[in-house]
Amino acid sequence: MSSQRHVELRSVEKRFGLVEALTGVSLAITRGEIHAVVGENGAGKSTLGKLITGALRPDAGSLVVAGRAVSYRSPRQALEDGITLLAQERLLVQTRSVIENVFLGVEPGWGSIVGRRRLDARYAQLSERTGFDLPPRTAVRDLGAADQRKVEVLRALARSADLIVMDEPTAGLTRDEATKMLDIVRDLKTDGATVVLVSHALEDVVSVADTVSVLRDGRLVRTAPVAGESVGSLVTAMLGRPLDLSFPDKVFPADEAPVVLSVRGLAGAGLVHDVSLDLRAGEIVGLTGPLGSGGAEVARLLFGAERIDAGVLSLDEKPLSIRSPRRAIRHGIVFLPASREDEGLMMRRSVVENVALPHLTLLSRGGMVMRKDEGMRIGELIARLDVRTPAMTTRLAALSGGNQQKVLFAKWLFRPPRVLIANEPTRGVDVGAKRFLYELIQSSAAAGMSVLLVSAETREILGLAHRVLVMRAGRVVEEFDTRTAREDEVMHAALGAEPGKERRAGA
Repeated sequence: MSSQRHVELRSVEKRFGLVEALTGVSLAITRGEIHAVVGENGAGKSTLGKLITGALRPDAGSLVVAGRAVSYRSPRQALEDGITLLAQERLLVQTRSVIENVFLGVEPGWGSIVGRRRLDARYAQLSERTGFDLPPRTAVRDLGAADQRKVEVLRALARSADLIVMDEPTAGLTRDEATKMLDIVRDLKTDGATVVLVSHALEDVVSVADTVSVLRDGRLVRTAPVAGESVGSLVTAMLGRPLDLSFPDKVFPADEAPVVLSVRGLAGAGLVHDVSLDLRAGEIVGLTGPLGSGGAEVARLLFGAERIDAGVLSLDEKPLSIRSPRRAIRHGIVFLPASREDEGLMMRRSVVENVALPHLTLLSRGGMVMRKDEGMRIGELIARLDVRTPAMTTRLAALSGGNQQKVLFAKWLFRPPRVLIANEPTRGVDVGAKRFLYELIQSSAAAGMSVLLVSAETREILGLAHRVLVMRAGRVVEEFDTRTAREDEVMHAALGAEPGKERRAGA
């Protein structure tokens, strides 16, 4: 590997209002290496990546590319120097097709005439290289979150950049897809590209990176070869203290715990077929399976976000009809979606507004919101959930992903629900916030709440849930008690159970 410096940050600082995102960061990235950047949510990782790629400009300090001081005013200027960004946020034109998004701004052709054959040929080459089988003419808005992530990967690769900043490139991908993504990262290095890998997935960092830089509270803690690091050492550097990486101790519900929510023969959303399950008081039931197996759709059906075509539901042994989220909330059933930006929170609104919105009737008198009462009650909840924000009036978009996720939990824990449905509740958060959310889910269940946990992470499902239901092709194919279940058994059931092993949970 060449020792030539590709990019240098010299005493860089970046502020967002009162928030110091980066303070005096000096960092050198060597040409042709995979350089990982890790840290807690809010440590400044994404900000650093955006500074390198021209999406943000530093308030102080300088950026040097290939020995030349630069001051990018836009990502397009950075692209002229061969630098591009795979952003954590989805930056796609939803109404355009996959292939149009992939080559937007770099379309092959002459003048204003796009060469369709050349476009199709280049797209086919990228698809073969990545193994992503996405229909090129499909509108992006018709794709799921994971497939939209793949479009962003293809778009970054289509720009033939020699330095790619990848911000959480495996977020939202299945394990197999994530493995392929890491193979692509290795291939980029083999081809001579430099990769800056911003990631919460420390196992991925240890397996693929050459060098790792650790940020904490906007400052550089250290830069070191990955060969001398482990997941544990990185966590300690990130947090400034060791962290127990195991899951919280489980408190299993009593055998006689009453069934709170009963579901029989649920069907809908074009994918779910004849799903039956029971949720007991104080129980965490995990729902897992490969991407597209139906877990996310079950969650949306039970919250009324999708129309139920068939099925019988009961709450506390009384018939239940869920035709809208409003009705679900009225019955004490709440939902944490996988995408907090798209469905869970109002990013341009404040912390207090996001938490208060579903509970305005409780916080109002005579049609007027009682601001003092609102501030006091929500302030106590925000403090209990350790939401790190300059003020409760701070806009959600200014907070880190982990703190945004805590606000999403606060929104529904303001008035504790009977049933909490959580779809990928720890996606895109760092290890510290993840551990906190694990404890929050466990303590909520221990207090009597019923939790339906949807997650593609087998380890997370086994670590948190009391029972696990495995889905495949829209059906529940296997059930496990996590006191005895093994990870390989759950994965085998998800990928293809042996003949004769399928059984319907709750039957």
